[in-house]
Amino acid sequence: MPAPPIRLFVYGTLKQGFPNHGINTGRRLPGRFRTRLAYPLLVVRLPQEDRAPWLLDQPGQGLPVWGEVYEVDAATLAAMDVLEEVGRPTGYVRRPVSLLDADSADEPCEAQAYLKPADHLPQCLATEGPFAEYTLDLARGYWLRQG
Repeated sequence: MPAPPIRLFVYGTLKQGFPNHGINTGRRLPGRFRTRLAYPLLVVRLPQEDRAPWLLDQPGQGLPVWGEVYEVDAATLAAMDVLEEVGRPTGYVRRPVSLLDADSADEPCEAQAYLKPADHLPQCLATEGPFAEYTLDLARGYWLRQG
């Protein structure tokens, strides 16, 4: 019996129409989702990448962030973890976040999201934001990383 899918909230390059969406083979859930709490969504510049979206692991700061929710299987999640460098010193951490669906009066739901530890921020060359949503205009200049 296969494991149940994992719900994943994506807010940046893994969204539909964005540079890394090709690795996201999950099933998109209907709705317009945002984080229940505010988070700092920044666009950062680093020596090895440019204009990358970072959702800092600082709940209660920044703005509520809009994104998409996908149900992904374990293999897809593992591939995304590699891309997001989960478990590496400068990588993202995957944590649960509470979400609201703007199209529904239901109670908040929970999904996993890729968050950056706040102590990674000092190594950035420059930051922009915080933003409520990562848009295609903000994605201009993003360097596609090869996981």
